[in-house]
Amino acid sequence: MFDVNEYFDGKVKSLSFTDASGDKATVGVMAAGEYTFGTSSIELMTVTSGAMQVKLPGADSWKSFTAGETFRVEANQSFDVKMNSDTSYLCIYQ
Repeated sequence: MFDVNEYFDGKVKSLSFTDASGDKATVGVMAAGEYTFGTSSIELMTVTSGAMQVKLPGADSWKSFTAGETFRVEANQSFDVKMNSDTSYLCIYQ
């Protein structure tokens, strides 16, 4: 049904599920801070509340994403995120 995931000493928590189209997804929260994630599939991450600074693979600078905005990360990459306040997200894996 649902799996509970916890990373970075509990500062990032999520619930994983499979959506109606069969795609795997997580919905979660990240405490203010800076984190690096790796991907094994394409990820579409949408900020649902708060704001996130993202440094995508190969990028030299950070880009801001706020509630309702989505970014894409290709499979087998790593990316950095940082938040000044607690932020929630929805991530779809393809």
